[in-house]
Amino acid sequence: MNPPRPTIKVIGRRLEPDDHRLRDFLTRAAQPFEWIEAGTPAAEELLRAHDALGVELPVAIEDGEAIAAATIQVLAERWGVTAPPSRTSYDMAIVGAGPAGLAAAVYAASDGLSTVVFDRDVPGGQASHTSMIENFFGFPDGIGGAELARLAGRQAERFGAELVFLRESTEGRHDGEGTFTVQLEGGHCVEASVVIAASGMSWRKLEVEGVDDLLGRGVYYGAGRSEAAQCGGESVVVVGGGNSAGQAVLNLGNAGAEVTMLVRGEKLGKSMSAYLVERIEAHPLIDVRLRTQVEAVHEEDGRLIGVTVERAGGVAERLPATALFICIGGQPCTDWAGDSGLRVGPAGYVLTGPDLLQDGKPPDEWPLARDPLALETSIPRLFAAGDVRHGSTKRVGAAVGDGAMAVALAFRSLEESPQAGQGTRL
Repeated sequence: MNPPRPTIKVIGRRLEPDDHRLRDFLTRAAQPFEWIEAGTPAAEELLRAHDALGVELPVAIEDGEAIAAATIQVLAERWGVTAPPSRTSYDMAIVGAGPAGLAAAVYAASDGLSTVVFDRDVPGGQASHTSMIENFFGFPDGIGGAELARLAGRQAERFGAELVFLRESTEGRHDGEGTFTVQLEGGHCVEASVVIAASGMSWRKLEVEGVDDLLGRGVYYGAGRSEAAQCGGESVVVVGGGNSAGQAVLNLGNAGAEVTMLVRGEKLGKSMSAYLVERIEAHPLIDVRLRTQVEAVHEEDGRLIGVTVERAGGVAERLPATALFICIGGQPCTDWAGDSGLRVGPAGYVLTGPDLLQDGKPPDEWPLARDPLALETSIPRLFAAGDVRHGSTKRVGAAVGDGAMAVALAFRSLEESPQAGQGTRL
């Protein structure tokens, strides 16, 4: 991961989903950019100056060149961030480049393991959506989630780890003799002696009719960092009661938006840090509605114009809103587990270590004489770290600790002879 490139300019339409995805990508990649709304005099002047009038939007202008029909893939390939792995074999493969995966990469590579990290998205996981992380050790003034991920990625690369982004791991196998094989999008394949699953979580969907149709047109999953600057003076709604939602409402309120925060619970501080609760309650532009949830969304010309909310007791109210930000937690990304025999809990989180024991004994399929190590899954040498792990604490600091601990346990497992038993499909 190179340092951020010089600020680029992007001409696009705020409420077009493809344009939003590009803007969100740049924000979560910590790439400085200036957004210029299409159709404005400033946009027309800039396009004219680069002989780009009438070309397909969005247009990215970098190094004096206008890139028409700019997409995430176009810019990612131009910047070289989608390059495939340079080798076919590594000591350790890490699936997921959130805080847990990046921490594991730093510690593994710094201790001499050849290490590769894969992620189907930009680095940072859900943390990359967060405008400010203020309770992470060592950053007294806080740090943006995307900025933290970029720094961690550069640190991992400095120690020799290889980071591969925007390439999904499509299949994995274990041969029963101590080697994992991971198949990547594009046909690339790598082998590793140890795998750390740090695939994190995806946003939980808001099951309200019409929400999916308005994605990118006023409805967004996540803290809306890329949208806050566009929302000054507007009425917006944030759904959720955790730290991500708390940072979202503060970021939007500080940008000048009038924010209504909807929380299903009876108390704001139930799942939110006290420092955020205090700031939210003191902010003049934030209205917190407890025991309230979204019942309907309303659109005009394909764009969000309002939401209907229902308070406890069945009282409904329609609120004006140009944007709805949904931060209601997530569900573990374990679709890759498939029919591997990997054990997960009732909610889909990966079981590890003591959580695998039943009556003090490991699962029947466990092939080793010892019990699974603390973060080891039901498949030897496959570890789980961060939010995807059952019982994890959904905090950046905890995820980083998981990543570091998984590497220490991986070294211990590598000192053993390769496992015996049947091969496993992951």
